[in-house]
Amino acid sequence: MNSNSPKRHSISMHPVHVKRRQRGLAVIIATLIVLIGATIYIAVERSSVRNPGDFEGDGNGVVEMVEIEPGSSVSAVGPELEQRGIVKSNAAFQSAAANEPKAAQLPPGVYRLQQQMSAAAAVAAFVNPANRVQSLDIANGATLMDVRVVGGSVRPGIFSQIHDVMCAQSPDNCFSVDELEDVAANVDPAELGAPQWAHDKVRAQGANPRRLEGLIEPGEYVLSPNSTAQEVLTQLLTASTKSYNETNILERAQTIGLTPYELLTAASLVEREAPAGDFGKVARVILNRLDEDMQLEFDSTVNYDLEDQEVATTDEDRARETPWNTYAKVGLPDTPIASPSLDAIKAMENPADGDWLFFVTVDQKGTTEFNRTFEEHQQDMQKSIDNGVLDSNR
Repeated sequence: MNSNSPKRHSISMHPVHVKRRQRGLAVIIATLIVLIGATIYIAVERSSVRNPGDFEGDGNGVVEMVEIEPGSSVSAVGPELEQRGIVKSNAAFQSAAANEPKAAQLPPGVYRLQQQMSAAAAVAAFVNPANRVQSLDIANGATLMDVRVVGGSVRPGIFSQIHDVMCAQSPDNCFSVDELEDVAANVDPAELGAPQWAHDKVRAQGANPRRLEGLIEPGEYVLSPNSTAQEVLTQLLTASTKSYNETNILERAQTIGLTPYELLTAASLVEREAPAGDFGKVARVILNRLDEDMQLEFDSTVNYDLEDQEVATTDEDRARETPWNTYAKVGLPDTPIASPSLDAIKAMENPADGDWLFFVTVDQKGTTEFNRTFEEHQQDMQKSIDNGVLDSNR
């Protein structure tokens, strides 16, 4: 080797340097894996928010009843739909509802849906009028049995109304009026949910389906299409009992010297006799006559047991002795003669102040005159006859 040749330096890599470099590379790779994983996770999560879980199709055939309560909206039932398995996710349902303009104007009521519906199918079911369950609408003063009016048509009773609603919404569960009457006549009132203060009076009527008269409050009810006749009557009576008791009927009855059942009976007379706005006055007339041991002499109590009814009654009709005819007996009828509204019940609980013993409607507008003396009452009776209010079609 020439001594003048450039000196070569050999470069060696120390083992420590290699390990450090390998370790750093591993950290970089691990970090990249974490970042990539996090990116994928975030993307998936964002995608799931944009595309929430959803069922496919119009449902699995299992019918579900969903109620939109007054003052609520279709979007408010989303969480319930998810919980009950009607839709897969509330998020998907809210998105579908937002894209259907009709959903914002959906009326309250009960709607027929199915389990495992796509969100779009569920919204479509809500806006389809055919899926809104027909409700039972009991009018003020309704009776259990049908009423045939002289010179007119038949006014369906509560039993017939129940039959019509159930058959319309569930033809496979279309029980008859006879089945309803059988339940009313033979199932103990306690089992049906009637108020405790009415049990003895109901039982005293024996196997008469009319024994439940007055115990079903007027109003709108939604009936399950799968209910039996007994379940429907229990639903109506239980709800009515709760409503009647909430008026403080026990205490108020004691205050005016009646039992709660007597107060209900008197309220049914108010409902059938008093024009709107005069409930409190008619309630006072009833109490004044009871205090003086006078016959009430209400034509509505005569009509209750007649096959054909009208406002005016005949002398022959008024002479008939029945458990309800207040021309032929002193005091209240043995049972209510109709379903009184809460307004009629509250009028009996809080009657107007006055000494009236008589009243009569004197014109077709519903004007009613209240009097203390029979002479004044006779004059107003003639006005009523002259104005055609008390004309008879018999």
